[in-house]
Amino acid sequence: MDEFVIEPSSRIKRLPPYLFGRLNALKLEKRRQDIDIIDLGMGNPMDGAPDLVIDKLCEAARDPRNHRYSASKGIFNLRREMALKYERKWDVSLDPETEVLACIGSKEGFSHMCLAMLGPGDTAVVADPAFPIHIYGVALAGANVITVPLGNDQKFLDTIAMVCEHLFPRPKLLILNYPHNPTGMTVEEGFFETVVDLAKRFQIAVIHDFAYGETCFDGYKAPSFLSAKGAKDVGVEFTTLSKPYGMAGFRIGFAAGNRKMIEALATIKGYYDYGIFQPIQIASIIAMRHCDDHIRIQNEKYQARRDVVCEGLKRIGWEVDVPRASMFVWTKFPVEHSKGKGSIDFAMELLENAYVAMAPGRAFGENGEYHMRIALVENEHRLRQAVRNIGRYLQGKPVPGKRRKQMQIP
Repeated sequence: MDEFVIEPSSRIKRLPPYLFGRLNALKLEKRRQDIDIIDLGMGNPMDGAPDLVIDKLCEAARDPRNHRYSASKGIFNLRREMALKYERKWDVSLDPETEVLACIGSKEGFSHMCLAMLGPGDTAVVADPAFPIHIYGVALAGANVITVPLGNDQKFLDTIAMVCEHLFPRPKLLILNYPHNPTGMTVEEGFFETVVDLAKRFQIAVIHDFAYGETCFDGYKAPSFLSAKGAKDVGVEFTTLSKPYGMAGFRIGFAAGNRKMIEALATIKGYYDYGIFQPIQIASIIAMRHCDDHIRIQNEKYQARRDVVCEGLKRIGWEVDVPRASMFVWTKFPVEHSKGKGSIDFAMELLENAYVAMAPGRAFGENGEYHMRIALVENEHRLRQAVRNIGRYLQGKPVPGKRRKQMQIP
C-alpha cells in the first residue's frame, strides 16, 4: 500500500526556515544545564502592567457576563477610548464605529489586514531590514514582496516611487514602520505628508506599524501617520498596548484609519474569531484613560537601559546610533570580532560562550547582516553584565557560567 503523505499548503512552503530556531534550541539546552542566559533576544516587556489595570481585570473577570463571546472588532467603549486617545495625543479625529478596530495584538491585526488586502499577483513594498511579519504576513496572503533599503528621507521615498513607476502591475500596498523595529529609526513631522502624496500619486495603500509610537526618549515625540493631511484616505495605522503599558501578554492592539480597509479587516476577523476576552478589553480602557504616567515611568526605564547598553557597546568597539525610540538597540559589530561569521552564527557563538542571547540582524533581512538587535528588557545590572560577558569572551577571557537560582518547590 502506498505511504500516506500529508503535505502542508503552498503558503507554508513559501515561508523560509525560522532563523531563530537554532538560537532558541541552544538557549533551551543551556537553561536545562542551569546556565544563566541573559536573554535580550525578544522584545518581551518584563516590567508588568499598571496596578489599576490588574485590579480592573480581576474585577471584570469575576463578572460572568464577561465570560461570553465578545465582539470580533472590540467593544464600542474600547474603540471609543482609542479614538479619544488619538484625539488627545496626536490631534487625529476618528470615528470609533467605522475607523477603529481592536485586534488580538497588532501582529494578528497586521497579518489579517494583509489577508484582507492582498492575494496572488499582488505586491507589497517593504523596507529592509524589517520586522519579520511585515514580509511573512504578505507571503501568507499569497502576495509578493519587493524590498527597498530602509530609510527615513526623500531618497527612500524616491526609491519607492521608482519601484511604483517601473513595476507592472503596480504595487498595491506600502508597509512602513516608525519608530522602526529592529533599527529604532525615526521620522520627523512632515515625513508622512510626503508619503500620503506618494500613495495618492501611485494609488498604493499604506499600512503604518506604530507599535513603538509612545516608547520615545530625549523629548522626541513620534508623529502618527494618521496626523498627516489625507492619511485616512490612503491607509491605516496599527498601535498596541503591549509596549507603553507593559501589557504584551494581554494581546490587544488596534487598527485605525481608512474605513474601507477597516471594514475589510473586520470582515476577515468576523470569520476567524469572536474577539478578545472582555475583561482584557475593559482593563485596557482603564489603561488608556488613567495610566499615562505609567508610560512616562516606563520610558525612563528604557532610556536608562538604552544608555547602559550603548555606552557599554561603544567601549568594546561596536558601532551604535543611540535610538530616540523603541525598546531596542541596533548595533553593528566589527567583522574581526565575529572572525568573518555572519550575524546568525555569531549570535550562536555569543550564546554558547558569553551566555547572552541577542537577535541576529540577518533575521530581519539582507541589510541587517553584521548587526545585532538588543532588547532592553532586563534591568541595568543585567545589561551591564551582558556587555561585560561579551567583552570578556571577545578578549579571550573566561566568562563565569553563573548558574540560575532554582525555584523552590514546596
